[in-house]
Amino acid sequence: MPAPPDPPDQPSPDTKVEALVKRLAAAIDNGLLPAGSRLRSIRDCAEKEALSRNTVVEAYNRLIARGYAEARPGSGYFTRKAPGQRTLAPAAHQSEAVDVVSLLREQLEQHYEVRVGDGRPPPSWMEGSELGRHLRGVRATTWGQLEHGYGTPWGYLPLRQTVARLLHERAIQAEVGQVLLTQGANHALDLIVRHLLEPGDVVLVDSPGYYPLFGKLKLAKVEMVGVPRLHDGPDLDALQQLAAAHRPKVFFTQSLAHNPTGGSISLAKAHRLLQLATQHGVQIVEDDPFADLMPASAPRLSALDQLEHVIYVSSFSKTLSAGLRVGFIAGPQPIINALCDLKMVTIVSTSDFVERVVCELIVGGQYRRHLTRLKTRLEAAQRQSIRALEQAGLRLICPYSGGYYAWIALPDGQGEIELARRAAARGIFISPGAVFYPDRQSTQASMRVNVAYANDDRFLSFLQAGN
Repeated sequence: MPAPPDPPDQPSPDTKVEALVKRLAAAIDNGLLPAGSRLRSIRDCAEKEALSRNTVVEAYNRLIARGYAEARPGSGYFTRKAPGQRTLAPAAHQSEAVDVVSLLREQLEQHYEVRVGDGRPPPSWMEGSELGRHLRGVRATTWGQLEHGYGTPWGYLPLRQTVARLLHERAIQAEVGQVLLTQGANHALDLIVRHLLEPGDVVLVDSPGYYPLFGKLKLAKVEMVGVPRLHDGPDLDALQQLAAAHRPKVFFTQSLAHNPTGGSISLAKAHRLLQLATQHGVQIVEDDPFADLMPASAPRLSALDQLEHVIYVSSFSKTLSAGLRVGFIAGPQPIINALCDLKMVTIVSTSDFVERVVCELIVGGQYRRHLTRLKTRLEAAQRQSIRALEQAGLRLICPYSGGYYAWIALPDGQGEIELARRAAARGIFISPGAVFYPDRQSTQASMRVNVAYANDDRFLSFLQAGN
């Protein structure tokens, strides 16, 4: 049987939008439009360039998506200084070479109809959006650009440059050479655990915290010590005592839209946390999976520290698509060099094709428009779900600050594991609170609720009927 023909090489045409974007970007790069310069109004630009207003709007949106401009409500569009594209040369090879599983399995295999305990938004929020329509046609334009090799272990360079621009927007001054692409945040954490830790080492983790990380640390035979998580971040008095007693190597934490509590760290607490980490010689790993849903100005340890003692991990999987496994690590150059070598030894490289798709979505402006719709949907779902949960007699343990999760206290005497089992018998997937503690000992009966699903009538009826 003859092999099917190769997909046709169909490079996308240089449209009027892209032509305008390239001219303006070049003017900004060459200093003809210094940072802070006001771009022409949409009407004026359309008239002088003989373009439609829609073309100018799309071009300006793409400039924003690529880090060349910003929109100031009521004032117009202004230029920004694009971050440097200098790529640092990698160092020479120096590679060193309810339970959690059941909850993770259900996240992937999805047996239940009502998915209150899920970690992601509904597929319809992604597939039915503009992203879904764009992705259906992206293969033809991207296929002809592939080199059909392994690609560099660092990841697709234009996407790394785009990530560097996004980090600059979050006040994290990272060079391109400090950015390593990964297969999502979980792969990033796995590389960090392998590189920094050895069996018997002690680490600090949020308690409650990110349960897939606990599984990785257990596999690495690393001792986990939980730092109680409060409404405004880690309990720093407890952290100070634990650091002095256990001399941990690393503290893994999630500053913003924390999983599972939904809370975020305060600026004052972030400052003191960095001081304590420096005092006790603790490396911080900051996981920021909801970065694109949170304000760029929100307090991030990586921005305050500028990647001297903090390794920053993020991903597009939570906000773009769980099927597009693209994440990244940013950190001190020697550590990133070593992590790149480790990535090469373990998986060779990540998918150049997937990274090109994600890059195209970002620089083409589709991702930015998708985020606007996603934030609107999330805000509406959060309001409705929290109101419905309160009407059902439940309360939030921690004030919601963003992301997909709310941390809910169960009534006195209500066993969370038994609740999850009864819910499962009704086709309802619940995430019991104990799974999110490193020792699986929750301080109070609780559950993590995905606000995108919590307003489901079947779930609410289950709660109101006394289960």
